[in-house]
Amino acid sequence: MNEIDNIRTSVLSRIKPKEPEKQKLVALADNLISRINAIGISEGLDISAILVGSTARGTWLSGEHDLDIFIMFPPDVSREYLQEKGLYVARKMAAQAQSSEERYAEHPYINAVFDGFEVDLVPAFGVASASEIKSAVDRTPFHNKFVLSRIQEIEDDVLLLKQFLKGCGVYGSELRTHGFSGYLVELLVIQYGSFMQVLEATREWKPGMTIDIEKHASIAHDDPLVMVDPTDPARNVAAALSLDKLCIFMDKAREFLKNPEAPYFSMQAVVPLEDSDFKNIMGERGTALIAIEFTTPDVVEDVLYPQLHKMEDSVREMLERYDFRVYNSGVWAEEKAVLVFELESGSLPALKKHAGPHVWAEEHAAAFKSKYAGSNAFSNVHIRNGKYMVEIPRKYTQAKELLEAELPKCGLGKHVALSIKKEYHVLENEQMLDIREKNFREFLQTFFKK
Repeated sequence: MNEIDNIRTSVLSRIKPKEPEKQKLVALADNLISRINAIGISEGLDISAILVGSTARGTWLSGEHDLDIFIMFPPDVSREYLQEKGLYVARKMAAQAQSSEERYAEHPYINAVFDGFEVDLVPAFGVASASEIKSAVDRTPFHNKFVLSRIQEIEDDVLLLKQFLKGCGVYGSELRTHGFSGYLVELLVIQYGSFMQVLEATREWKPGMTIDIEKHASIAHDDPLVMVDPTDPARNVAAALSLDKLCIFMDKAREFLKNPEAPYFSMQAVVPLEDSDFKNIMGERGTALIAIEFTTPDVVEDVLYPQLHKMEDSVREMLERYDFRVYNSGVWAEEKAVLVFELESGSLPALKKHAGPHVWAEEHAAAFKSKYAGSNAFSNVHIRNGKYMVEIPRKYTQAKELLEAELPKCGLGKHVALSIKKEYHVLENEQMLDIREKNFREFLQTFFKK
């Protein structure tokens, strides 16, 4: 325990906000809230601004300069009124920001930068209870209230668990990450009592387990981990968490308990893959890489990534349907989006063995024999293991040729489909070295090394 205490002290000294940082955050939040409330008074709007999220709960990590400020409206106003007036107020605030942009979740909000802090200005309904929410964001003030009622004296444990999850690469509930949200981390520490007790608890976890702090779950969930929201009995706080990200945390927790070391709390730096390393790796693996490159649709990540993964799954299915065996795949997106597939081979022989019906299925047998009799097949129709067989020319012998011809027929999300319709490129092996972006080269490194 002495070693763990030393690690705890060392890590907290690095990740816990110091007093000057706290004071700067509080001063900015108070200033923004006052200005929003003043706009409400001057415009005759019944609104009030509040600070929510980890910054309001004292569970934010040093250097994470993000503020969530909600502009609360009476619950009896219409959604249209909230959107119109909420955006009006947020835009007036953003006019004094260093930069800003309008974003869309369930309804529009403004993301702006003030004094180096990234601030989300979000309109919400000030409902009386979580059971009366009119939009998803309306829950957040109730999250605040619940966590603040339980988090005293264990805030440091929340910080440690957040940093540990970051070191594992599984922190963040965005659909790009499929990891642990900050609220989920807070609830885990509240449930088990401390950072170390959460790690100990993972030894007993199994996929599908349920944690229900308030013992009030109203529906069942089919997710790897179910954390029933203490403020909403029908909601799973861990719905975005994937099975693999859950298991990575469980594995790292066991490793740390066996051999506690400080590096578990630091993310490993990824070295961008150099051209020479790429060529060496491909030579050693003996596989083929193929990639689809297109302009990234201008939508928020939580809209973009489900569409990219839908496309990834659909392309994988098509490649395998045409007998191109897929070993690995992954997606990356900045200004350009790139889907990468590692194939056993990018080329197949011209000949394809095609199985027909069983001989005793007379009606189907006759149709099969009629279809391939006198065709340009490599063989006559023959019988093997009780089935008709024929060797026919393969429609596509090159994976690149297949993707160039058939990609638009794959399952593509709305925004991705529009981008693909305009233009896309299929890259093979070393052709993807033309993509020079540092972050893409880091992606390639992790694609190979996992």
